[in-house]
Amino acid sequence: MSWEPVVAILAGLLVVYVVALVLLYLYARRNPETVSMRSALRLLPDLLRLLRSLLRDREVPRSVRVLIVVLLAYLVLPIDLVPDFIPVLGYADDLIIVAVVLRAVIRRTGPELLARLWTGDDDGLHVVLRLAGYAERP
Repeated sequence: MSWEPVVAILAGLLVVYVVALVLLYLYARRNPETVSMRSALRLLPDLLRLLRSLLRDREVPRSVRVLIVVLLAYLVLPIDLVPDFIPVLGYADDLIIVAVVLRAVIRRTGPELLARLWTGDDDGLHVVLRLAGYAERP
């Protein structure tokens, strides 16, 4: 078995993670009233834990769990709508797709379930809800 594809996928995920952290850091510096720096840096790990919790929770409809699996597969696969080597736009499509899936999850499950499964702080939950188009806190 050749390890190059596995290493390439892991390296790609690491690059996406670092770019997302840098973008969150810059956003938190420009908008300290919206989200604290600590919340911004914890957002990605908290979001991944939320997706894992949604997959495990049996109250979540099967269609939502399938949607999350498709999202995770899209994020892991090297094929994108807009290639990642294109500056800014390459990662913007991933963010837009995550936001669309989060919006669909909230519409099907309600923000209360997201709030119950969220393990991060309240500021991070508020950012996720705003990203999904739901402006109010549950």
